[in-house]
Amino acid sequence: MKISRKWLSQYMDVSDLSIEQLQEKITNAGFEVEAIEKQSQGSNLIIGYVESCVDHPDSDHLHCTKVNIGNRVLDIVCGAPNVKAGQKVIVAQVGAVLPGGEIKAGKIRGQVSEGMICALFELGVDPKLLTEEQLNGIEILDEDAPVGYTDPLGYLGLNDEILDIGLTPNRSDCLAAFSFGLEAGAILNKEVKLPSFDHASDIGGKTTLKIDSKTKKCPYFLGKVIGNITIKESPKWMKELLMASGVHSINNVVDISNIVMLETGQPMHFYDKDAIPNHEITVADGFDEDYTALDGITYALKPEDCVITNQGKPIGIAGIMGGDDSKILDSTKGLIIECAHFDHVSIRNTARRLNLATEASVRYQKGIEPLAAKKALDRAVQLLIEYADATEIEETVEFGNNPYEPKQIQCTLDDINQILGTSFKHEQVWDVFKRLHFEPKYKDGQYTVSIPSYRTDMEGKADLAEEVIRIIGFDSLPTTLPLMEMTEGKLNDKQRMTRMIQSFFTSQGLQDCITYTLISTEKKDNAILSTKNAIELSIPMSEERRWIRTSILPSLLDAVSYNHARSIKDVNVFEYSDVSNEDGMESHVAFVLSGLLQQNRWTNYTLPSDFYTAKGLIEELLDRLGITPARVYFRENNEDTKHFHPYRSAAVFVGKDLVGLVGQIHPGYAKQTNTKDVIMAELNCDALLNIKKAKVKFTPISKYPSVSRDLAFVIDRNMPVEKVLNVMKKQGRVNKEMVIRNIEVFDVYQGEHVDADKKSIALSVLFQSDTHTLKDDEINMVYNHMISAIENECKAVLRS
Repeated sequence: MKISRKWLSQYMDVSDLSIEQLQEKITNAGFEVEAIEKQSQGSNLIIGYVESCVDHPDSDHLHCTKVNIGNRVLDIVCGAPNVKAGQKVIVAQVGAVLPGGEIKAGKIRGQVSEGMICALFELGVDPKLLTEEQLNGIEILDEDAPVGYTDPLGYLGLNDEILDIGLTPNRSDCLAAFSFGLEAGAILNKEVKLPSFDHASDIGGKTTLKIDSKTKKCPYFLGKVIGNITIKESPKWMKELLMASGVHSINNVVDISNIVMLETGQPMHFYDKDAIPNHEITVADGFDEDYTALDGITYALKPEDCVITNQGKPIGIAGIMGGDDSKILDSTKGLIIECAHFDHVSIRNTARRLNLATEASVRYQKGIEPLAAKKALDRAVQLLIEYADATEIEETVEFGNNPYEPKQIQCTLDDINQILGTSFKHEQVWDVFKRLHFEPKYKDGQYTVSIPSYRTDMEGKADLAEEVIRIIGFDSLPTTLPLMEMTEGKLNDKQRMTRMIQSFFTSQGLQDCITYTLISTEKKDNAILSTKNAIELSIPMSEERRWIRTSILPSLLDAVSYNHARSIKDVNVFEYSDVSNEDGMESHVAFVLSGLLQQNRWTNYTLPSDFYTAKGLIEELLDRLGITPARVYFRENNEDTKHFHPYRSAAVFVGKDLVGLVGQIHPGYAKQTNTKDVIMAELNCDALLNIKKAKVKFTPISKYPSVSRDLAFVIDRNMPVEKVLNVMKKQGRVNKEMVIRNIEVFDVYQGEHVDADKKSIALSVLFQSDTHTLKDDEINMVYNHMISAIENECKAVLRS
């Protein structure tokens, strides 16, 4: 929000304060002044008169001029195409310092030049506020400009100083100059005098205007017909204030609509009365067509957009911009004024989609004072009568009811001091409430304050306490040390698990990633390991950031796709993050593997990023978390075959609890995400944390020798090897002691000499006892029982 010294000077005397002092006081009161801007810059300037202008003898575009500056005549070489004799101009004398540098005397192609005739953009004036003619040449002053006057920028009204203030979201009321003027008066403790315009719009004869709203997005609407106006140039004060706010002056009527919006914070629109011959305006939605707005650009309207219509056709995009077919022209003779309340969410969505961040849309999005519509209409009528010769004014037409009700808040001095930790006196608090125009009343030790309509942020005692400390000054807060209980500095169970998971994956060669928590609808619909409803933001930054994610993998796959697109094949990444849904928050960890996970070319060692590597990572991770391998099961994936390959993925269970999914990406989803045949997994860390962990037991290493035997079976191709291992382990006891210490699958063969529906598996079994040296007959007994059980339960055939 920008406010200039001249704006503030309209309402109070700030001549005793420099712009830097204003900045400091306003910032200390909670409004951060982000920058101070000079409307123009330049020293040693003077108004001059061009006595003669001839072409430069050695140039096809330069001119040699003689310029009278009152006390002498200067020779100046000028390159502007519009310089002529008889003009009054701005002259930068030798020694002048401009934004582009210092002016020095010299010769230009052999001709003496003792200064520079200036264009406004050369003096630091914002080019956006200048006409094409002003941008292409020097500034030509009026005939009554005083030659020799040493403040030409002041003569043009371009000597203003502007404060660029960053408003907090709760203080959108200060987008209105009137409201900020009252706020500045309270901060500076100065008397504020705002223009008087109450009830100025209550005049008018019988009207034929009809207004209506067919959408809940416009609950309140004011309209008024001004039958006769005069289009002319705006008064100087109005043009100066508009320019200080970054608004280009057009004519008196358009400028009045803009100045009223800046003063009251209420956007309003003036329509050419003759462009709406039946005098009917209706607010509606449901349109799906193209529409040309005031800026000459055609926009595609959607059914959810709120528009102003006449005879069922759009004449303006509600709260954002009017239409090209009803705009104010130099030939306009009368007006129809529209001033309404619109739903701020609808305005934001439309403005963002159409990429139209107008002054009006910004104000609607941030919130407008409930009584601003009537104030704006009163002020507009007053200014139209004074500066546009408005006559034939008709009565105001109103649609809907304004639900505003005055608000009062009560508190005591003890309430204020207890909240702030201060010892302010009654006189100090009373003075603050008076300066803020809260109309305080004091009875039986209790304050009752009436909140102005523009202070929509005021809700309770805490807000009153905040106002007191803002105005008195935060420096008045007593300096105290915080009282804190001593706590033991240690990690809780979840923090320890988080660090262990991150340390484990990085130690295995995976890179830790951080991706966006906010995702698009497409990613939300592709959530993995998520059965809960996602949370939608009410005002998302963009369509890509509409939802809070319930799964990590869709975002992580973006990082993999980005690297694959840049010819990086070995991409192995993980992310540990919280995911949210309507029922709460969970912690997940996800990883994606592609290419090689580990490689040592010297020793010719590689570890491929395949399913078995991913399975091993999960097994090792769970083991480190205290979940023994005997409790971990990798079962057929019936949970998600949309994102995972149905025959190359598994569901991870601990006991009966599903804790994750792992496997190769589904070819269709791989194409959708622009990733290749990656292996991916996602685990629910909260579920892992809640699982009861096995206690760590220490047992001595057996001092007796071990025996290893190999065997091979031919089994059905679809038979899980895990079933074979479980059958073998059941037969591994001698005198109640488990003597099978390890079973390793070292070969799986399908091909020649094996039927097409069969496969051959080779296993190595390690036998060992903790109590004695195993005898051959004991080993043979267990060995034979294993073979018999496998042949019976797995329909296997022992290979000789």
